[in-house]
Amino acid sequence: MIELLLVEDDPVLGRGLHVNLELEGYRVHWARDLNAAGQTFPAHPIQLVILDLNLPDGNGLSFLKKIRDAGSRTPVIVLTAKTDEDSVVEGLQSGANDYVRKPFGNKELLARIKTTLKEPQTRDHQARYGDLVVYFEKRKILYGEQEIDLNRREFEVLTYFVEHAESVVTRENLLSVLDKDGEIFDRTIDSHVSHVRARLRTAGVKSVQISSVYGVGYRLEKNKEP
Repeated sequence: MIELLLVEDDPVLGRGLHVNLELEGYRVHWARDLNAAGQTFPAHPIQLVILDLNLPDGNGLSFLKKIRDAGSRTPVIVLTAKTDEDSVVEGLQSGANDYVRKPFGNKELLARIKTTLKEPQTRDHQARYGDLVVYFEKRKILYGEQEIDLNRREFEVLTYFVEHAESVVTRENLLSVLDKDGEIFDRTIDSHVSHVRARLRTAGVKSVQISSVYGVGYRLEKNKEP
């Protein structure tokens, strides 16, 4: 199931979007301010953010800039009641993928969501977490200046972890990404993750690690040990 983060403080609009989007088959995490958004985003494998700009504790663009600076390529659709072009341009320059002006209809927003999810995310050609940097076009991952030796499956697994760093990644999440040709089974996911861990050890990666979350899945996180 595709997971969305809705950042909207208006209780009526927020509740309506929450209900309508879940009726369309999305799992929606509703945050009513920037603080809640900042806690929710890394805790779930969010695949798209719907972001209001005018929030009780600040401008939504600060959240957008923060996740982009952290290397996230998660698509973001900005909701704005502003009519001036400067606010739209600022949002797009900060890394937004699209924008929708208030008021809007549910059909328009749903169309924008579906289109954005289908588009290849080429706005940022890199994703970064700690000392790991993913180069999507070149299909390689560097640890510092060193390239990590990965096969196709391992590259896809580690890339997914980097894109969802510090979020809990379930086996189902990985299966939805890897099983494009009907070749992967749930029981083989652990094997792929084990191989990626081995590749990280071989490359001497010590600053980050893939931790097991008992009964749920995995999490890429900073290594707390010295």
